[in-house]
Amino acid sequence: MTLAKRCDELGYFRYWVAEHHASDALAGCSPEVLLGRLGAETGSIRIGSGGIMLPHYSPYKVAENFKILETLYPGRVDLGVGRAPGTDPFTAAAIRYGSSIGPEYFPNMVLDLQALLNDTDPLTPGMQNARAFPTVKNPPELWMLGSSEDSASLAAKSGLPYNFAYFINPQIRPDIFDYYREHFKPGPNLDAPHSALTVFTICAETEAEAIELSRSRDLWFIRLLRGNPGPFPSVQEAMDYEYSDGELRAIDENRDRRAVGTPEQVCDKLHTWAKRFELDELMILTITHDCDARRHSYELLSTAWQ
Repeated sequence: MTLAKRCDELGYFRYWVAEHHASDALAGCSPEVLLGRLGAETGSIRIGSGGIMLPHYSPYKVAENFKILETLYPGRVDLGVGRAPGTDPFTAAAIRYGSSIGPEYFPNMVLDLQALLNDTDPLTPGMQNARAFPTVKNPPELWMLGSSEDSASLAAKSGLPYNFAYFINPQIRPDIFDYYREHFKPGPNLDAPHSALTVFTICAETEAEAIELSRSRDLWFIRLLRGNPGPFPSVQEAMDYEYSDGELRAIDENRDRRAVGTPEQVCDKLHTWAKRFELDELMILTITHDCDARRHSYELLSTAWQ
């Protein structure tokens, strides 16, 4: 809550919370619950999900939840949806509780959700007369989130804004946003394509300090590759860890795909990505073991960017 309030004060445009399950390193198993509190703690910043893992849920219930949020915080609510499970296969199965509706139904679920947000007929047979309440003047802003070509294609076909998770998949197809723009079809909520890229950043007073702070994520990343990330490690824990040659190579391969350094260095890198991909927005993700360092990173970047 403290970080969201500070980002609101600093003039950031959006603040999103993610959905992760069975994780003691990330604090977002229920974005809609967190957003109910975040909206009350902030004044003007848009709040949203980055995102709801739609294959787990009924589009009808998701539409209800976010329409309620829209009535509480009109004109400030974003609904980002994704296809990934956000957890391990066992936990994903537990969330679905035996349901046979899986990720293969995701495109239909997106279209049904879009219809329910706009009070029009859903696509799925048998749901034509379904309407999600409460009725709202303007629906929450629906976003397609992804880290692959499939998500870009679905965003374009559905007429949705598209946010690519570069912090998850830095092996981005160079023309992925060109593909999205070229294939975009206007939808009920968006007349023209709108693109965003989410990148991992850390700002500090010096480059050395920023790199030191980033070592926590280096170790967490290696543990994630092993399938057991655990709690987000401290800088000291990361410094004491004995990396193998292969682990060091994996870390080095990712260093150029994030923005870590002084505010000026980070801004330069962000501007480069914005120009390369012709982006409409940039979204940043900063995670550090120390909460004060994380907040200060957002403060430094805000001042330098302006």
